[in-house]
This record gives sequence, C-alpha cells and structure tokens, in this order.
Amino acid sequence: MTDPGRDLYPNLFTPIDLGPVTLPCRVVMGSMHTGLEALPDGMERLAAFYRERAAAGAPLIVTGGFSPNMEGTLKDEPLTMASEADAARHRVIPRAVHDSGGRIVMQVLHSGRYGYHKRIVAPSPLQAPINRTIPRELTAEDIERTIADYVRCAELAREAGYDGVEVMGSEGYLITEFLAPRTNKRTDEWGGAAANRRRFAVEIVRRIRERLGEDFLMLFRISVLDLVEGGSTGPEIAALAKAVGAAGANLLTSGIGWHEARVPTIAQAVPRAAFAAATEAVKKASTVPVAASNRINTPETAEALLAGGAADMVMLARPFLADAAFVEKARRGERRGINVCIACNQACLDHYFLARPSTCMVNPRACNETLLRPSPASTPRRIAVVGGGPAGLSCAVTAAERGHAVTLFEVSDRLGGQLNLALAVPGKQEFAETIGYFGNRLDELGVTARLGEAADAAALAAGGFDAVVLAAGATPRKPDIDGIDHPKVAGYADVLDGGVQPGARVAVIGAGGIGFDVALCLASEDERSYGDPQAFSDNWGVDSRSAVPGGLSEPPAPAPPRHRIVMLKRSGGRFGATLGPSTGWIHRIALSRAGVEMIAGVEYRRIDDEGLHITVEGKERCIPADTIVVCAGQEPRADLAPALEAGGTEVHLIGGARKAAELDAVRAIAEGYRLGLEL
Repeated sequence: MTDPGRDLYPNLFTPIDLGPVTLPCRVVMGSMHTGLEALPDGMERLAAFYRERAAAGAPLIVTGGFSPNMEGTLKDEPLTMASEADAARHRVIPRAVHDSGGRIVMQVLHSGRYGYHKRIVAPSPLQAPINRTIPRELTAEDIERTIADYVRCAELAREAGYDGVEVMGSEGYLITEFLAPRTNKRTDEWGGAAANRRRFAVEIVRRIRERLGEDFLMLFRISVLDLVEGGSTGPEIAALAKAVGAAGANLLTSGIGWHEARVPTIAQAVPRAAFAAATEAVKKASTVPVAASNRINTPETAEALLAGGAADMVMLARPFLADAAFVEKARRGERRGINVCIACNQACLDHYFLARPSTCMVNPRACNETLLRPSPASTPRRIAVVGGGPAGLSCAVTAAERGHAVTLFEVSDRLGGQLNLALAVPGKQEFAETIGYFGNRLDELGVTARLGEAADAAALAAGGFDAVVLAAGATPRKPDIDGIDHPKVAGYADVLDGGVQPGARVAVIGAGGIGFDVALCLASEDERSYGDPQAFSDNWGVDSRSAVPGGLSEPPAPAPPRHRIVMLKRSGGRFGATLGPSTGWIHRIALSRAGVEMIAGVEYRRIDDEGLHITVEGKERCIPADTIVVCAGQEPRADLAPALEAGGTEVHLIGGARKAAELDAVRAIAEGYRLGLEL
C-alpha cells in the first residue's frame, strides 16, 4: 500500500542526498525568530516547539539566528553561540529533535548594521534606513577576528549537538553588507571588485568546512534577490552560489529582499511562490542543491516548484507555525486537514517586532507547547457555540477534539463570520484556507453545525446544554453624525460583501484596520497582482533575474483609480498607526499610489446631498461624496447573555462578543482555543 502523498506529490517526497545526511523528503523548516530565545524558560519552550514538528515529519529544521559574537546580536540580549556556557544552554534543543527522529541545524546570524544596540559594525560606516545607529567600520583585523568567531560558533554548535549550521548570508545582515556595493565602500581586499566583496562569505564557509570536516552539515542562506538599489546583480549572485558551493556548503537556502527593501516579500500581498524565478536562476548556476522560500504554504505549491525545476528543495517557515504536522498530513494525502499559513504576520512577525513571543493566528498553540497542553475532557459535556466566526470555530473545534458534544449555531448560511468579508480585500483571499480548515475539522469531529439558524435564549436554555459559548461577533457601530441615515451612507460590511456598489467619489469614516481594508478594496487597480507572480512583479517593479543591481525595475505609473477616495479619522497623527508593523507600510504605499487622500483630526458635522461636512484645523470643509462608508468601530453582540445567565445557564463570551473595539482575529481564535481547553 502506497502513501497517498507520494502519489500526489512525488517530487516533494523524493529523498535527497545532502552529503552528510540523506533526507526522506525535500522540505526544510526554515529559520524563525520566535522571541522565546531570551526568556528564562526559552530553550525548553523552543525544544518543545521543534520536537513537535520533528515528530510530525519535518526532516530538517533551522533554528532562529544566534550570533557568533556580541557585536552581531540583534538586540542587547546575549543571544550568542560564543562560549561553552552557550553550548550547554542549547543542548536541550538538538536532543529533543533527535529523540523525535529529526535533524536540526543552528543559524549563525551576524546582524551587521541591523543590530539595535551601540556595538554594531559593518564593512563601511553607513547607517541603515531602519536603524538610528551608525555602525563602526570593521578593520582588517576585525574581519579576521569575526571570521574566526564564525568558525568557533560552528564548533560550539556541534558541541551542543546540532547537526550543522546555516550561515545567514541574506536579508541585509553582515554578510550581505559585504556583498553589495550599496553597503561595501571598502578599497582593500574585502571591497571593490565583486570577487573581493564575496571573499568574506566564501572565507567563512571555507574555514568552517576546513575546521569541522565533511560530516558536518552546512547550509548557506544566499540572497537570490536583494530588492534594494545598489544590491548584487544576477551574475554576481550566480558567482557567489558557485563559490560557496565550492568552499563547502551542502545546500543553498534562499533569502528574498533586505529588511530595508520597499517591496513586500512574505505578506499576504505577495502571491504564492512569487520569487521562484530568482531561485531558479541560482539553481542553474549552483553545483549544490538549492531550496526555494517565501510564500510556499501548501504541498501543491511546493510540488509545482520542484516539478518545474525551480528548486531542489523547499524551505517553509511560518507554515510550520500554522501546522506542526504539515509534512505528515501531506504524506498522508490529507490536504484539507492542513491548517495553512495565511501570511497575515499578525501573531508571528508583528509579535516579534513588538517584543512579544511569536505564535500564530490560526494556531495559538505555536510556541506555547509547554503552556497549552490539550487533554481529553474528564467529563464530556454538551456545549452550544453561538457564532461561526473565528472565535466560535476555534472554540467548537478545540472542545470537540477534547471529547465534548458540540452544536454550533450560525445565523448565516456559511461559516467564517467576518472572515468572509476579508475575502473581498485584495491579498486576503488566503482567509478561505482558514475557513475551509475549520469547516473540515467540524466535519471530522462530528460537530453539529446548524447553519442559517439564529439561536435564541429560550431555545438554548431548553436545549439541555451544559454551557453556552457566545461568539456571535460584533455589530458595526453607528456614529452620532447628523444625517447618518442619508441614502448615500453605507456600512463597511455592505461594501465588502458586494451589497453596495460605491460611486466614483467615496469618503471613508474611520482609519483602523477595517477602514484600510475598505480603501484597499476600492483602490485596487489590478487585483491580479495579488495572485499572479508576474503581475505582482510588474506592479512593484521587481526584476527576478536581477539584470540590474538589486533586482529592481521601474514600476509602471499607477492606473487611474476606479474611485476617488478620502479617508478620515477623528484622532490626530499618522494614518495606519494601528496596523501591523510588518504590513502597515505596504497598505500605505498601495493607497498612496492610488491617490487616496487622508485627513486626520476631523470633527464630523453632517451628511447631506453635497457630501460629508467636516471641520479640520478650525476650518469647515465639505468632502463631495457619492458614497460614505462607515468604518467607525463595533459593538459586542452579546444580547443573549443576560437572559441565559438569569436562567442559570453557564455562559462564556469570546471574540467580538466579549470585546469589539477593533476586529481582531488573532485574539478571537486564541480566546476560542483557550476556552475550548478549559471547558
């Protein structure tokens, strides 16, 4: 009997020989900074995180980055592999992975000018656009010392039990800074000609191989596309690939874009496998296997890349946050059972940037494996969940997994709640994967889903339920503005679900996440660019072959917008301040290109046939508008609670029904999951 996954994804499940090891399939779990690394119990939590993924089929894992010295740390925390004490602290991680049948390498990352501390160094003393500190220029002696630190770091990684290292040579960190004319202005043997600029990278790889021997696995993360002016050219990247392969790298893993690049690389705005052409160009030049990365979130996407010859392997990072058993489920042919990463960034990257431990919107257990431990319910109960949005779905599935008998009531004829509205926003079509995953789990677990049925307090009280979970979400708030009932006024839900077709001139009241979603939906001049790699590249000015330095081309002039949009908000300050730090800038650029006007510090006066009358900076103004879209917050939909509680029913509120100041799918799914564990 064959494995269904081998028939569905024959290339993905073909073994590959990397020299020191042969892997049973062509998946690498890529590096992620989780924010756990510096916590007192961080190594134990990381060990549990990696153990679960190795046990579920991830054949090779790359850790988050650890620096070879204090100059190279990302922050002030001493996250280094530079001493025997560091090695001892790490041992719990490779031991856990090996006990689960997997292999793990440690990423060696020197932050260069991207470090957020006063010790940062670089090949040249040039300040990064995303950093306030000017780096100290490395002397020739410093360079030799730093290379020796890389070698010592690799030695200590082996001592800690790791199977190898990944040398981080991408994303604008130190090695990339040596490679690119943008950041390397040196005139000695470490700068100038391309061969000199790549010498630092090649020497690191060569000396690690020389010291550690042939049985030590070495990955090199190569920037296949810099996406910054003054970056490397295609021929320079190809020459680097050949050189590090000859110096001893077993596998090239691909990195896309520097952190200062103004092109999205891993957000929802990026189509699946958008940068395959860049990886394919490196594969053609390389003498060792090459792994593709960025926005590869399903087994069919991975299979298509491998079958088409774009790469020898695929490197997935956030998909393993979303589903620890990605590989195992693909091998079993359970595509509908995979909890797909939707590239929202809201609980992984955004949490890290905000100095919070990372997790995952669609899988709150990620990075919390030692804290959230599902167990069978000691006494199975009958649970009613009112609302089929993200909070209700998460709670219903988790409670059913523990053995409770769950009935879910959803007033509409489909699951998903307000996630369905997100499907209309360019780039957010991935939410369909989340809705589909939860729907599949409801079916598998035997949850009774009563769609198109409104639950009332009397029926719930008479239904014999041991507990009722109210997850009916929120209802849009109606602001107190004279004329708010004018025919030209529409709610955001009416616009996003297609019930209202806005006119040519649109005023958007509110500039939170929903206001931006509505504006993006109306402003999108080419929706194909959110699903088609070539259209995306054209729209953002990306040359995946790097014919010009950095792989940037001139983007076309924006097409005339379909709507003339004005966004307004009562508060002062910049627009998009509440958006995620890893994605807000993308939305601001898109709306700027569409000519969207943004007005802050507004006092709303009235709405009439002329439009929206406001006062701003003490002056009255009328915004001519054919349609005025209200995105002014929400109110909890929890009206069933008082009657149920009065009758003695155990009631729980989660998601928007508990707090509706701003729609928050991360909080909603996490609250549903945690309550499902507690019931």
